[in-house]
Amino acid sequence: MEKHNSSYRWVVFTSVLLAYFLIVSQRTAPGLITDQIMKDFQISATFVGLITSIQFVAYSGLQIPVGLLSDRFGPNYLLIIGTLLNGLGTVLYSAALNEYVLLFSRLLVGVGDATIWVNLVLILSRWFKAGEFTRLLGLAGVAGSLGSLLSTVPFSYLIAITGWRPIFLTTGIILCLISIMLYFVLEKRAKQVTKQTASPEKRPIQQHEKTWTILKRMLSSRQAWATFFCHFGVVGTYVGFIGSWGVPYGMHVLEISRADASQLMMYGLIGAIAGSFLISWFTSRRTSIKQPYLLIQFMIFSSWLVLFIVEKPPFILVVLLLFLIGFGHGGGPLTFAIVRKSFSLKEVGVITGFANTGGFISAVLLPFLFGKMLDHFHLAPIEVGYHYGLLVPVLFTFIGLLGCMMIKEQQKDQHEVKKATEII
Repeated sequence: MEKHNSSYRWVVFTSVLLAYFLIVSQRTAPGLITDQIMKDFQISATFVGLITSIQFVAYSGLQIPVGLLSDRFGPNYLLIIGTLLNGLGTVLYSAALNEYVLLFSRLLVGVGDATIWVNLVLILSRWFKAGEFTRLLGLAGVAGSLGSLLSTVPFSYLIAITGWRPIFLTTGIILCLISIMLYFVLEKRAKQVTKQTASPEKRPIQQHEKTWTILKRMLSSRQAWATFFCHFGVVGTYVGFIGSWGVPYGMHVLEISRADASQLMMYGLIGAIAGSFLISWFTSRRTSIKQPYLLIQFMIFSSWLVLFIVEKPPFILVVLLLFLIGFGHGGGPLTFAIVRKSFSLKEVGVITGFANTGGFISAVLLPFLFGKMLDHFHLAPIEVGYHYGLLVPVLFTFIGLLGCMMIKEQQKDQHEVKKATEII
């Protein structure tokens, strides 16, 4: 039975999205307890920023290697192992007795997280037809936003009731169980359903170019760097801020409770969900991707700039700006739409990993640099440190705006685009 026609593909889709949903929640959940971690372990804001950043260091550093490995050996086992590592890291985080165990556990989570997106895309592309694939990739983005939403008010209330350790322990155990489920869904049962012993993962290696040849061509491509910078601006500032300093910002600058600050972050997540639906719907009806993406990048930059300029913003303004920032983040998949439109099929995976690296390098840098700002102004009123800390996302989103301006559309003619889509 053809994979594209099998009803079992929906079991695959549901299972993979469940893993992605819960894994994404662990990118931002530690941001709920930033101040509590500082108090419990007696560590500085800079070290907390390092703990947050280490996950994204692993994620960003492994994107290209994971893409290359997935092309050669298949995405299934990499996704299974990544989910297991994510779960084990989360369990270790819940049991940490000192700050160095916290640091190592987040590194482990980051290594697991690094395998998720690239392999999710490859798995869906192998089980679904081109038209289905495009729509379902949008739903995957929504699942990620819902995962981030889980780590705001729901997690905050549970932490208030039970403390932070039981919540992270439970989540880690569930992730380990999901990795076992993925093994049966993607490997054991899938082969029985499709009756295929020779899967696409076992195609001869000689079909691929040498790694150095691909990397050299990628690093010399203006278009590849444009997508890198686009994702640097649109993803990292959103993920990095919400996952580290968003909740403390609400508590210290707006003087609201932890629960209310978590709810404040939720407005950005709601914006991301809305953006995932509406931006993909709007862009799919236009011939140009660059024009709407440029508008989105400018909106994100302007929102951070206003948040920086207004030192003590009213609550309703912060709600609006975070919603707009989240809405723009929902347009992040346009980066990969540009990649697929601009590059040949044999190098789309590597360029996708490279572009995704840009987003998470900024997610690595933002928490650390923001923490450095807070430590630098530690003798001043707390809102001063947060004010200058917001200069970091302003600069990062300006880089994203410049990257979007660098994009050249129509890199491939329409016949090539159609042919590549049909192959997938």
